[in-house]
Amino acid sequence: MNAPPDLLHLLRQWVIKVENDLRNAEHTLTIENDCPLDTVCFHAQQCAEKYIKSLLSSLSIDFPKSHDLGELIPLLPAHISLPLTIAERERLTDYATVTRYPGD
Repeated sequence: MNAPPDLLHLLRQWVIKVENDLRNAEHTLTIENDCPLDTVCFHAQQCAEKYIKSLLSSLSIDFPKSHDLGELIPLLPAHISLPLTIAERERLTDYATVTRYPGD
């Protein structure tokens, strides 16, 4: 990749954040009794969100401060498709918001 150093630095930061979320999800799954699946789902959503944001950043596409994958994915160029249905995008988005707090 022949990108400016500032952009490469930003992309490395995004990837570090994604890898930390993935490590947290994987580690949490090793809990045998009463594994907090809401935490696993939250970190899984964060992986998807941050990978999309890193891809948008690499393409110099501005994006809103949003956890909504349905808002972020359409910003990608047409030649880049992600194999997520609208229902899957909504479910992942819920993991970033709804499952973090008590209630239904």
